[in-house]
Amino acid sequence: MDFDPTPEQRAWREKAREFADEVVKPRAAALDREGRFPYDIVAQMAEEGFLGLTVPEEYGGSGGDFVAYNMVLEEISRADTSVGITLEAHISLGCSPFVAYGTKEQKEHYLGEVIQGGRRLWAFGLTEEEAGTDAGGTRTTARLEDGHWVVNGSKKWITNSGTDITGGVTIIARTGTREYGRPELTAIIVPQDTPGYTRGPSYEKTGWRAADQHPLYFDDCRVPEENTLGERGRGLRQFLATLDGGRVAVGALSVGLAQACFDEAIQRARERKQFGRSISEFQAIQFKLADMAMEIELARNMVLKAAWLKDQGRPFSREASMAKVFASETAKRAADQAVQIWGGEGFMETSAVARYWRQVKINEIGEGTSEINRQIIARSLLQEEGGIPASK
Repeated sequence: MDFDPTPEQRAWREKAREFADEVVKPRAAALDREGRFPYDIVAQMAEEGFLGLTVPEEYGGSGGDFVAYNMVLEEISRADTSVGITLEAHISLGCSPFVAYGTKEQKEHYLGEVIQGGRRLWAFGLTEEEAGTDAGGTRTTARLEDGHWVVNGSKKWITNSGTDITGGVTIIARTGTREYGRPELTAIIVPQDTPGYTRGPSYEKTGWRAADQHPLYFDDCRVPEENTLGERGRGLRQFLATLDGGRVAVGALSVGLAQACFDEAIQRARERKQFGRSISEFQAIQFKLADMAMEIELARNMVLKAAWLKDQGRPFSREASMAKVFASETAKRAADQAVQIWGGEGFMETSAVARYWRQVKINEIGEGTSEINRQIIARSLLQEEGGIPASK
């Protein structure tokens, strides 16, 4: 086994680390406090090639691999998870379905528009009031009428959906009924200025305050039939595959946040004095730091292994869920211990660790809750051993 990054992966990571330290981190506290979307940072990420990192060069992307992308995402998220989730949702959820399932014309049009110059972001519309983890519970409908899809319904908590530079959203909608009453689900491209498509007010959130999330509404929204992404009726399969990649990326985001917690904790331990000496000399504090470092290293390796499997074209769904669950829970524990080491100062909004503590919980929910990911892991293990039949 070779644990060394390739020269290209190393270059991407170092570029992202420099960008995170010089551009993102100095503004993270203000962006969180003001809840302001960082348009200029997104434009700079486009200029650096981050927005199209995994998109093939022939469509205007950077042509990087999935491992490099997760390294970049970790570094950006170490500086600010609002910027991190903006990048993650754009690439993993916005661009990836076009790359995997789009026609040549769709790739040329939409990918070229969303990557070049930071003029556009793209959103991914799956979650509804009764659908998300249960994608089969989708209630948004689309019917064909005179060569157009007529879409009705709503979505919730959709990232990058309401900015001034959002190009549109790819949604999953019920387009019919299959045997045994199961829904036929299809992915449909909805440009931002389509009549009948509107966005609700942005949410008031505990974390990700500088990121963009909105509810979406479709009222007899008409788009051409050629806006179908992939095959009709294959939307669920496509979106589940998309979520596998997204889970790895949220794992990388969590590793970045956990690393930020550790960095603040070890600095505080070195600087703070009690009983006439640095608290870093106390065994209780040393054990906390050691546990944080071990878990972060394990989480990082799990994320990179899952990313490597994807790059090799090998199955990685189980590893994606493992990486996502472990990394997100590692970040939660790291945030809690960082606040503990900071003491009373860590409870103040003036500290970075208080911001991290607020931000960390969503990582256990987005891209599949810890509960559903544990179910995916367990079902995979049991099916492999012949313990339970595959669900229909």
